[in-house]
Amino acid sequence: MLATLVIGLREGLEATLIVGIIAAFLRRNRIPLAPMWLGVGVAVLLSIGVGVGLQVVEQALPQAQQEAMEAVIGVVAVVFVTGMILWMRGHARSMRAELESSASAAVGTGTAWALAGMAFLAVLKEGFETSVFLLATFQASSDTALAALGAVVGVLVAVGIGYGIYTGGVRLDLSRFFAGTGVFLVFVAGGLVLTVLRRAHEAGWIVIGQQGTVDLSWLAPNGSVQGALVTGVLGIPPDPRVIEVLGWLAYVVPVLLITVWPNSRRPSAAALPRIRIGFAAVFALAAVVLAVAVPTGHADVPTTVAVRPGAGDGGSTDPFRVRAEVDGDSATLVARGRTTTLPASAHMTTVHDGVEADRWRTSAASSTAGRPTTMSVDDLATLFGRVPVGVSPSQNPGPYAARWSSRATTTLWSVDGGVLDAQRVDRTVLTLSGGGLPTTRTYSVTATDWAVPSATAQRTAAAVADAARASREAVLWRTWLPLALGVAAVTQLVLTLRDRRRARRPVAAPTTPTTPEPHLARVDTRSPTHAVR
Repeated sequence: MLATLVIGLREGLEATLIVGIIAAFLRRNRIPLAPMWLGVGVAVLLSIGVGVGLQVVEQALPQAQQEAMEAVIGVVAVVFVTGMILWMRGHARSMRAELESSASAAVGTGTAWALAGMAFLAVLKEGFETSVFLLATFQASSDTALAALGAVVGVLVAVGIGYGIYTGGVRLDLSRFFAGTGVFLVFVAGGLVLTVLRRAHEAGWIVIGQQGTVDLSWLAPNGSVQGALVTGVLGIPPDPRVIEVLGWLAYVVPVLLITVWPNSRRPSAAALPRIRIGFAAVFALAAVVLAVAVPTGHADVPTTVAVRPGAGDGGSTDPFRVRAEVDGDSATLVARGRTTTLPASAHMTTVHDGVEADRWRTSAASSTAGRPTTMSVDDLATLFGRVPVGVSPSQNPGPYAARWSSRATTTLWSVDGGVLDAQRVDRTVLTLSGGGLPTTRTYSVTATDWAVPSATAQRTAAAVADAARASREAVLWRTWLPLALGVAAVTQLVLTLRDRRRARRPVAAPTTPTTPEPHLARVDTRSPTHAVR
């Protein structure tokens, strides 16, 4: 509620000051106020319509698109409030004089409708900014009704202060007021930056920098005054993420410095280009260091791994090693001195143990030498673990004629040219005849010749997944942050060129002041604490 109250108070006071100054000017010059009030009313209605329209459109969208729209509204709100803070910092003292000068020019056109248009545009600008900023704040608030109440109270208080200034009953130091509320709104806008980054992640736009940083639940427990201040007002979540902290610092630190830096300490026009060049050099150096020094996530997947023999390896239990050699879309696998060629036609990309891998699979006939040509019922029970279906020892006592055929399938899963997993599986087909069988019987036996132990493959896959996550997160530090710093450096150089061009411009000779026309208003040059009368 506090955040929306300050927003409503500040934005409302800006609008009422503008309207009050224009109304006082019109009254002094005996110009009807009705056109001005018409313009103000239309501007207020349009501003309310903008806020309601944005809310209706958002509610009609699917969830992911709602998050995306909230992110966009938040960005617009941050831009608006930042521009408003910076503009008011430099124009609070001279706002009345500037408005009266514009009003004098409008009166010079010979119509009160020009001033009505001036009031309309001024209030519409403030109203549109207020609508977007409040909407973004409502979306980030845990209690929308309370936030709306704060905004209404702030606007009503602003109208009361503005009327008091207009009638002369209230005196307000505008510079200090806008400076103080500006500092508060910098932190509110910083919270909106956090919300924008969170919404952009939920919309699927930002997937990097999502590691946790600190646990602030102790600082802002639910239902506490601290929680209402930290989370509800300043928009700081209890679990800020890396990219959110970076975004908050990148916004709050420079904008806050600009807001609170005293005018008396501002650098001179001659020194400003040198300072900007210094900032540009620092930004550029930081960008280069980050781009070069931040390591990329990379898993060292071995090309040679130990495998465990299986039942299809003739009963051997001694482990041995296999080596893979990957060349583009083809590969070779060497096991026990036997080289298996894996052609490009056998290649595909798949997910294995949770990670993306290149897979080759090829089959070839294997030798059946040493297989018996006849088998008894006991031999079949030993081979299959039981008497196979279709063979009756009483009706088909055997022995049976045995015919064998076998194919070996070799599979390699590879990541970055290394062995993620590999195996060789034999599928043997046994055909029985005779021994009292009325017809031939066909059975298949599948046995693993050798394979990488599953625990080894899972450890390698976990290392690859961790490296992939680290690589994705490194993009923030190696690419996006250096890019942002590079943009900041280029911006400083452009501003340096602008400052130097301004410094070269000849200073115009002072002109002799002329007596203003009777219908023009006097510009009050007294202290900014003066009242609008």
